[in-house]
Amino acid sequence: MPTTTRAAVMWGADQQWDVVELDLDDPRDGEVLVRFEAAGLCHSDDHIRTGDMPVRYPMVGGHEAAGVVEAVGPGVRRVRPGDRVVCSYIPVCGTCRYCSTGRQNLCDAGRNAVSGMLPDDTFRFHSRDGLDVGGMCVLGAFAQRAVVSEFSCIPLDDDISFELAALVSCGVPTGWGSSVYAAGVRAGQTVVIYGCGGVGINAVQGAAYAGAKNVVVVDPVQYKLDTAQEFGATHTFSDPQEARRFIKNATRGQYADHAIVTVGVNDDTVVSHAIAITGKGGRVTITAAGRVSEQQVRAYDGLLVAYQRQVQGALFGACNPLYDIPRLLGLYRSGDLKLDELISHRYTLDEINDGYRDLLDGKNIRGILVHEH
Repeated sequence: MPTTTRAAVMWGADQQWDVVELDLDDPRDGEVLVRFEAAGLCHSDDHIRTGDMPVRYPMVGGHEAAGVVEAVGPGVRRVRPGDRVVCSYIPVCGTCRYCSTGRQNLCDAGRNAVSGMLPDDTFRFHSRDGLDVGGMCVLGAFAQRAVVSEFSCIPLDDDISFELAALVSCGVPTGWGSSVYAAGVRAGQTVVIYGCGGVGINAVQGAAYAGAKNVVVVDPVQYKLDTAQEFGATHTFSDPQEARRFIKNATRGQYADHAIVTVGVNDDTVVSHAIAITGKGGRVTITAAGRVSEQQVRAYDGLLVAYQRQVQGALFGACNPLYDIPRLLGLYRSGDLKLDELISHRYTLDEINDGYRDLLDGKNIRGILVHEH
């Protein structure tokens, strides 16, 4: 018999989150019922509100999550009832072409991210009038409970709070990995990071951890620039042209080794600035998402060819969820990674629209939704 759960649903583009009661099916083969305790308010979920990201509506939001396993379906091996878990927005099956070649962030099990269907192409959330409701990235962490694939579950040790665990399910590895893995920042290099929200601030941490000499942040919000300095930024600018002039002088005309784009809503202007600020052999890594109706990457190819610049995308910071989520928590334990300081404000489920207004107003590095049970 299905249970029920309160959840924040987006019924269509350009609406607000609607907190309603949904029916929730029992877990099937390879599935897990999770009671979510905390979820991060990531800008990616706002993309489904604006329609910038093409998804199937209706959709329960939330893809940064941690909680407790309450039940498992047949055949589940990764977790057991009672286990504390981090729920990665990138499922990892461990056997597909990409998992078996060390690219778990590209796992085929993530194919239903924008439809919210489980791996068997069916739904577990249903409206009270019988409408199938998806879960963002096959999670739907803005629900008190959800049925997810075991491929999305990573065991969580008892000494890590659910709030901090939720952070490392998306924003932290996406930003940190964008610097360390995707860009491949090395000691002594110069890195410019465009956008310093929940992902960008962790790109700062990653670049600093990798040993970059100059970690430069460009963001229009002074609060974020001030915060970036606490996380390892060496220089901050609100004006991208001023940042370019600084980079030119600081590198004696060599310009930056890396530009990492982590803005909330990407556009061709930001990408153009990122390309222009890199020097010979420079690499532009794009982690941000833009509007699906627009083209964000526009460049004269001579700018790429003559300087042998590279422009690449990065998903989950090229991290491996099963390995890197525990690894990042280990760096937190050793004092090499800041997590507590990332949380700006906490919200209840009923305050979710307030949380996103704060995000859009530049008041949050990362807001956390704390579920009440």
